[in-house]
Amino acid sequence: MMISISLGQLATLMGAQLEGAPTDDLPILGMSTLKRAGKQEVSFFSGSSRFFGNKHREELAKTRAAAVILASSARHLCQVPMLVMDNPYLGYARAAAFFNPPAQKPPGIHPSAWVSPEAVLDASVSVGPQAVIEAGAKLGREVVIGPGCVVGTGVEIGDYCQLLANVTLCTGTRLGQRVIIHPGAVIGSDGFGNANDGGKWVKVPQLGGVIIADDVEIGANTTIDKGSLEDTVIGTGVKLDNQIQIGHNVQIGEHTAMAGCVGVAGSACIGRYCMIGGGVGIAGHIDVVDRVHVTGGSLVMQSISEPGVYSSGTPLEPNRRWRRNYHRLKHLDEVVRRLKTLEKAIIKK
Repeated sequence: MMISISLGQLATLMGAQLEGAPTDDLPILGMSTLKRAGKQEVSFFSGSSRFFGNKHREELAKTRAAAVILASSARHLCQVPMLVMDNPYLGYARAAAFFNPPAQKPPGIHPSAWVSPEAVLDASVSVGPQAVIEAGAKLGREVVIGPGCVVGTGVEIGDYCQLLANVTLCTGTRLGQRVIIHPGAVIGSDGFGNANDGGKWVKVPQLGGVIIADDVEIGANTTIDKGSLEDTVIGTGVKLDNQIQIGHNVQIGEHTAMAGCVGVAGSACIGRYCMIGGGVGIAGHIDVVDRVHVTGGSLVMQSISEPGVYSSGTPLEPNRRWRRNYHRLKHLDEVVRRLKTLEKAIIKK
């Protein structure tokens, strides 16, 4: 079904200010790039200065879009009607969501799925091919279970959750409402607990679970381990990208976002509204306060007690130069001690 909307209605839906009267009253049918957008499509231009390159400026000046979503600072670059917002990327998200609503899955259980007679499913649940729902599982209203998913014994899934293909929810997992889990994610597998017995490893049973609050989104192939004694907890509105590892007993505060390939070791506690860049490693048993931004590739080895932006590591450079600098870095402590000795000698004089 084709979706259409007037430019004025779209501005209201986005929370934008429409500037520049359109030359016609054609309905808006979708979105496209600045270069490809036609007279019935809107486009987007970021207000971030890093996108103000010559290429993007030229495309904005020449666009044939019905309107462009942009920040007020970019008004002078645009020759067509504008949807002006303080946060144009948010406007883009709202417009894209309008033109691309999620597909509705009809309720029912696919013939190839297996559902335990001891599971409790709302009549509106949709269960896809080859899915497995084990005994004691409870699924709320309009839950969608994609093909190949496994919902373990006693798992609880709140209303309007979506599990895409091949998601596994292990025993002890509880989801709130409107949780989205992308393909291949595993929630509630055993944490990495082993005791050493004379050089041999003895597995420590993991007795906790995983609690996922409302409106969480979990990326493809991300893994979240169950707690060892208490639960691993993911707060309301948390967004986790692909291929993230969350260790046992970790707590992540509300509305924190993590980019791909982040690793969080066991019992770390991360605050609310944090932003963790791609490839960051976070050590176990440390605390990170609210509103911390850790830039990509950093290694967090100690607690962070003040909000702000934190970085570690060295930028990429030619190998020969890096090896020379690293060699010098190994002597840094010796250099500092020699400087202190010289300072003391100068002060005595």
